[in-house]
Amino acid sequence: MKWLIKHPVYFLILVCIGIFFVNLDAIFVNIMEARNFITAREMIVDGNWILTTINGEPRYQKPPLPTWLTAFSALIFGLKSLFALRLPAAMMGLITVLFSFKLASKFTQDKRYALISGLILSTSFYIIFAGRNGQWDIFTHAFMMGCIYFLFRFFTAEKHLYRNALVAAVFFGASFMSKGPVSMYALWLPFLISFGIVYRFQNMRRRILPIFLFLITALVLSGAWHWYVYTFDGDALTAITQKEAANWTGYNIRPFYYYWSFFTQSGLWTLPAFIGLLYPYLKNRVSDKKGYRFTFWWTMLSVILLSFIPEKKSRYLLPVLIPLALNTGFYIEYLFRSFKTLKDKRESIPVYIHFGLIAFIGIAFPIGGYIFLGEKLKGYEVWFVLLSLSLVLIGIYIFLNLLKRNIDKVFYASIAFILAIICFGMPIAPALTFNPEYKSTALLRQWENETQLKVYEFGGFTPELIWEYGKPIPILSEDDYIDFPEEPSFGILVSEQQINRFKKQFKDYSIEKVTRYDMNPNEPGSSTHRPRLWRDFYKVIRK
Repeated sequence: MKWLIKHPVYFLILVCIGIFFVNLDAIFVNIMEARNFITAREMIVDGNWILTTINGEPRYQKPPLPTWLTAFSALIFGLKSLFALRLPAAMMGLITVLFSFKLASKFTQDKRYALISGLILSTSFYIIFAGRNGQWDIFTHAFMMGCIYFLFRFFTAEKHLYRNALVAAVFFGASFMSKGPVSMYALWLPFLISFGIVYRFQNMRRRILPIFLFLITALVLSGAWHWYVYTFDGDALTAITQKEAANWTGYNIRPFYYYWSFFTQSGLWTLPAFIGLLYPYLKNRVSDKKGYRFTFWWTMLSVILLSFIPEKKSRYLLPVLIPLALNTGFYIEYLFRSFKTLKDKRESIPVYIHFGLIAFIGIAFPIGGYIFLGEKLKGYEVWFVLLSLSLVLIGIYIFLNLLKRNIDKVFYASIAFILAIICFGMPIAPALTFNPEYKSTALLRQWENETQLKVYEFGGFTPELIWEYGKPIPILSEDDYIDFPEEPSFGILVSEQQINRFKKQFKDYSIEKVTRYDMNPNEPGSSTHRPRLWRDFYKVIRK
């Protein structure tokens, strides 16, 4: 352990491998992943690399860089490999953490603090989630952290100005090509403002030309794909852009204060993250006052800017967790230095509560886990034993060192706690779901091949069903218009809310229900059994 701490980059890489890469295929594909994976598949199968599609229709809501990377991974390891499809996102998780570490080392010159903040970031709840899912948020913020790191070097050094500006521009363009201006607004802009507040922009006269190079390069890289799509499929792009713009102001609207419990998204670090934001308390205790002010303002400005956008979702807080981890790192580093000598119980009690709770959960897990899962553990006994044993040992280790006030050992044991859950707990994840009526639309391909009949979707679009089916399914009904198939007989998937309308529209046809495809992970009647994840399948014959 001492050797690893002396080589923090190696330590971080090892932790990130455990966090982001191990058991990467343990969880079923979610709705956001299905959309992205379908687009990647249609790149490979149909050659739609530039004018991207989903279920055969234009998909220009998101730029294609993450999809390209996912498609390349699938070409190497196979389209059916869930590990391959999620691998690029896992790599982006690693890149995010490493650039965060490099940035922290740069503005504090303290590698211990940088390691602490990097470990906090890698084990924050939403960072773990984003780095283990084939969603594009982690891509845009990973690339933007590269841009921010090189911009920090650009603004604080007198050498290599053009090189740093150019590299920063390339990362900026990659970020924009991952999810448009999202990270520019939520991560880059608050960084620039907080940097200006704390460090000031020095010697800007000699930086004017490199900044011009940065802006031109970033603009070209960010806009090339959008220009191409506008040139060759402008009508579709305009329609999609108008719909997306309407969503930002009319969909999922939340009040301004919706994000102000943002620190809870750090999961394990919720309490330390909150304490780290108590500026009057911590400002005279940290090892680097300027650095602390910088991360504090960066965090708060990111939250404030996101709060102005009407459409709000929890996952949009992902960029906030990056400066928040850097900010929380100052508090944990303070505990490393001072916890043994703390006399004020108001300072020590929250520490005991936080780490004591982690230890208690670890020790109590075997009993609680068995009570909660019971018979569902059949077939997963070995993993449950390994998880229970590791969490109990880690819990005992945390308790013993907490009593001795060895906060550094307690902190590193907390990292091991998360690693144990991912390494030994993720294989148990299927035990949490059970649907005896589960039937994948992948089986529908077999029916199609046997009957040689074409399959249609009556109305609606569920990405998970299309992904499992393996190719686009034409949709017959859009608004009030119905495109009746030309074939004399065919198959139709019909959702619950469309059944009555379907039977009315096809009253002149012979209709035979074949089966139900239900891809809900939980059984019918449960609170999480969603109608959108099942379809009744009918064979339809023209009379």
